[in-house]
Amino acid sequence: MSFLSAVINKVPDELLMEELQERVDIVQHKIRFMERVPLALLDARNIPVNGLEWLAEAVGAELQPDPLAARVVVYLEEGAGLLQLMGTVPSLLREEWPAVIYDRVYLWEGLTAGADGTVAAVEDLAEMLYPGQFVFGNEGKTWSDFKTR
Repeated sequence: MSFLSAVINKVPDELLMEELQERVDIVQHKIRFMERVPLALLDARNIPVNGLEWLAEAVGAELQPDPLAARVVVYLEEGAGLLQLMGTVPSLLREEWPAVIYDRVYLWEGLTAGADGTVAAVEDLAEMLYPGQFVFGNEGKTWSDFKTR
């Protein structure tokens, strides 16, 4: 059983549990037919964020510790909101990173507690990695596209 399934299966409300599983199934069904996306998850010091391998796997990403190997870079910092990240990130970016070259840098508030927050994280990251394929309506709320050019 995957980490994500374990979290969903702990939900006591059966209807909510089914809804959460359906939301995850939609993402996982679509990504099955897509190319894995090299992804760097970085904090506000350009250090790779650990412990989210399960999330990367759930959305078809291939975690990269080096932003030079990533096509997408997502910044998240516990306790930091989008506005705070907007002020921090510009000085962290390197023009030679593929994510910067192709304008694929995102700011994300990260995970929130509970099974619903975990499923929302899957949806958020799916929206960032596969723009146009997924639209859950969280852009500008829990994550933001960061224009590098």
